[in-house]
Amino acid sequence: MLSLPGAKLGDMPLPSTESDRDAPSVAAREPAAVRAMFDRIARRYDLANHLLSGGIDFWWRHRAAEIVKRWQPARVLDLATGSGDLALTIMRRLPRAEVTGSDFSPEMLAVAGRKGVQRLELADALALPFPDGSFDCVTVAFGLRNMADWAAALREMSRVLAAKGHVLVLDFSIPSGSLRPAYRFYLRHCLPTLAGVITGQKNAYDYLGASIEKFPSGNAMTALMEQNGFRGARAIPLTGGIATIYTAEKS
Repeated sequence: MLSLPGAKLGDMPLPSTESDRDAPSVAAREPAAVRAMFDRIARRYDLANHLLSGGIDFWWRHRAAEIVKRWQPARVLDLATGSGDLALTIMRRLPRAEVTGSDFSPEMLAVAGRKGVQRLELADALALPFPDGSFDCVTVAFGLRNMADWAAALREMSRVLAAKGHVLVLDFSIPSGSLRPAYRFYLRHCLPTLAGVITGQKNAYDYLGASIEKFPSGNAMTALMEQNGFRGARAIPLTGGIATIYTAEKS
């Protein structure tokens, strides 16, 4: 049986079977609704990601893990670990590091556990169950965007980092230039339909496109990081700006 240290399943609302009913709450990033959404799509989450990105998501995580490897952390927390893909990539690059995957979706954590992530914590990213200074590095891939309060989440990441610890955020962004209108059309019209066929949960991917357009990127994100517990923030655009890696050091 998968062990989830610190998990309080009785405190977690059960996944809803009515995705339409949850749509307004998900759009507002209400934690219970977002959790239920991810619980529903957990089984086909990886397949949808890989197909919808054309496999580019593997390279994005590879780039992120290579950056983390340069920092040589002994203790890594992968927040919003989902199905564990980034945590597993970091584990392969840093076999001696202690890598913990944390998420608030029990169904997603169950997938991560089956794939080989050994240290898993069921937890709210806005109230992590770890003492101050517990980790040398915190990563979050495609997860900060879904959190109810981005600034509070960054402050909590800073709290659990040791002095001079690093944070890495990997998330979608809106590209500039000629790619911008085509990408927006894909987000609004193509992605939800294709994802609905793959997962049976079109509403979840209607939310995804809207959340990407609302999420701060580039200078706006680096400023947000530096206002909430970090310094030296920088942005590294990937694939023409479709995704971006943000890094910073605890201030």
